[in-house]
Amino acid sequence: MAGPYLLLIEDPANKFMQSLPPKQYKPVAARIFLLARDRRPADGRLLEGHPALRRVDQGEYRVLYSINDEARVVVIRRMGKRSDAEVYRGL
Repeated sequence: MAGPYLLLIEDPANKFMQSLPPKQYKPVAARIFLLARDRRPADGRLLEGHPALRRVDQGEYRVLYSINDEARVVVIRRMGKRSDAEVYRGL
């Protein structure tokens, strides 16, 4: 591996992150930054029905993201509470 990938956060994920209180924001942000180095963590999964998307959990939150290995980019698509189906709506 030749170093970290570029990390991009799309508007829906960014808006969700900005709404989090600091206590929840810090671990979620740390988890996202780790994806730049470890794009396919052991606890990450492919999203059923969407082979280009992956998901990873941080506490009660779910992060949906995609990886472009050619461009060396990780794109954070959406975030939400694991119990909330809204995170998957419109994919």
